[in-house]
Amino acid sequence: MRIAVVGAGAMGSIFGARFAGAGHDVVLVDVARPLVDTINESGVTVVRGEESTNTRVPATTDPSEVGPVDAVVFCVKCYHTASATELARPLVGPDTIVASLQNGWGNGDVLAAAFPPEQVVVGVTYNSGLVVEPGKVVHPADQPTLVGAFADGGDDRPARLAEALQSSGLDATVASPVRPEIWKKLILNAATLPTAALTGMNAGALTAHESMHELVSETAREATAVAQALGYDIDPQERVEYIHALLEKAGPARGSMLQDFEAGRRTEIDVINGAVVSAADEHGVDVPLNRSYVALVKGWETMRGLS
Repeated sequence: MRIAVVGAGAMGSIFGARFAGAGHDVVLVDVARPLVDTINESGVTVVRGEESTNTRVPATTDPSEVGPVDAVVFCVKCYHTASATELARPLVGPDTIVASLQNGWGNGDVLAAAFPPEQVVVGVTYNSGLVVEPGKVVHPADQPTLVGAFADGGDDRPARLAEALQSSGLDATVASPVRPEIWKKLILNAATLPTAALTGMNAGALTAHESMHELVSETAREATAVAQALGYDIDPQERVEYIHALLEKAGPARGSMLQDFEAGRRTEIDVINGAVVSAADEHGVDVPLNRSYVALVKGWETMRGLS
């Protein structure tokens, strides 16, 4: 397939390198010229444990040089999704898969407002990455990715994207419906990202610390109650157990919001805990913990001129 990955940060670089390594015709698209120049000069290096793999992947700041492709995969921060869709318009033809594998809730709506909804594929990935320098990313371990159609009665686009991911050695499946899976990931992020960011704890420390362990659990239960109010059959105990097992396995990994704090960047709180609070308000669910995280993180951003 001809694939364009929009956003050459941690996840975009990981997916781009895996697609290219499997023989797909891939281009990374990013607005940061120094990053694009580095990738074109040196490729993408992905570090996993003691192994390091360098893959040559072309990169560009100008999608009009590329033209329509088979799939466009968005891996940008949520607050860049709208501008990224405008940048990506030259990449999208009538048969193009337009996919979001981003954090949070609402990215699919942004894509569906810009492109035909039947072309939009949404999903979640449990893969994580850390940029250690431009063009070099740490990818701790392969984790599942789930994709599905944004519009009801979708066609084979999710299956085609899943096949491309699978051919690249990634664990990918089609979920139908996919929205409950997005909420499962949202519950995980709501419970772990702000708690890690506000304490500075890595994944293993977050679950090992008794008080934080319980706080993560209670936050997950709150968010699950909102998902249930939306009609999604999600078991709160399953989510709590899954989250702590994942944190323990992730060990020294540092959550994306903690990375944002450390780099002084704007966070994705609005589409994570903010999305939980918005849905809770619509359905009369009490979510004091999630509401507190939004206030705390937005306060942190305000003090740094980020929001």
